[in-house]
Amino acid sequence: MTNSSSRIAFLFPGQGSQAVGMGKELAGNHAVARRTFEEADEALGYKLSQLCFEGPEGKLKLTEITQPAILTASVAAWRVLQEKGLKPDFVAGHSLGEYSAHVAAGTLTFADAVRSVRNRGKYMQEAVPVGVGAMAAILGMALDKVSEVARDAAQGEVCQAANINSPEQVVISGSAGAVDRAIKLAHERGAKKAVGLPVSAPFHCSLMQPAQDRLAADLAALSFQDPSCPVVCNVDAAAITSAEASREALIRQVTGAVRWEPSVRLLIDKGASLFIEVGPGKVLWGLMRQIDRSKTCVTVGDDASLQKTLGQIAAVVA
Repeated sequence: MTNSSSRIAFLFPGQGSQAVGMGKELAGNHAVARRTFEEADEALGYKLSQLCFEGPEGKLKLTEITQPAILTASVAAWRVLQEKGLKPDFVAGHSLGEYSAHVAAGTLTFADAVRSVRNRGKYMQEAVPVGVGAMAAILGMALDKVSEVARDAAQGEVCQAANINSPEQVVISGSAGAVDRAIKLAHERGAKKAVGLPVSAPFHCSLMQPAQDRLAADLAALSFQDPSCPVVCNVDAAAITSAEASREALIRQVTGAVRWEPSVRLLIDKGASLFIEVGPGKVLWGLMRQIDRSKTCVTVGDDASLQKTLGQIAAVVA
């Protein structure tokens, strides 16, 4: 634990942060990162490492490959930080990233997590035929107004707030027709922007119930431990500290909204002032700038960002 004035939260990214080449540099320069990719290859029975390092991008974008790929790149980065002596006071992850958070907290073994998220991706993809569901980002509109838009656009179909990302950004999910109607309504009611997202399924809404049921059976069979530090879960934006609460939150998360902004605000209320996005991309760093620019947020996805972050942490914790 650091002193209370600079408590550290590790944040782990979700789907959409993938990029060809992710983790390659860390695996090349750090044995612990290289072993993480080898462990994933072994657990999955195929060369996930090769898809992460070399692509092709089209294959890396397939949900059942994307999910274990981001988890593995994130855990590799976390293990490098751990080796450098850095321990979080709290962890949280955006959607899929919650699994990375639980690996970091010792709730789940990495091998169990990587197989679980491969299945999670597969189940989500199979829950709704391609083209039947959709998602859209609504920018510059308050959550209560977005919820009204979703409700009015539903017309007997599914349309729900799926990702409460920041004061600027709420993502909706549901039936394709309802989401189209919501985009039009949001424009009419003054949203800065409302745009469909290039996703393969309508994540985090009730259409995902078949996926949630299948995943629940998988997670019930796994061994969960009490996390070593509080994990802020998406579905409740609450800190959880027990094995059973962790399992249950991961199950409900499939159909439940990702309450990211409330989760980050909870971490701030609990004294977190240094946030480290651990894994590929800078999505959560960008959201943090919209939520609270006064907090220090840094990223660790490759060697350059690792060195920069270690330097900044030394300055903050000193």
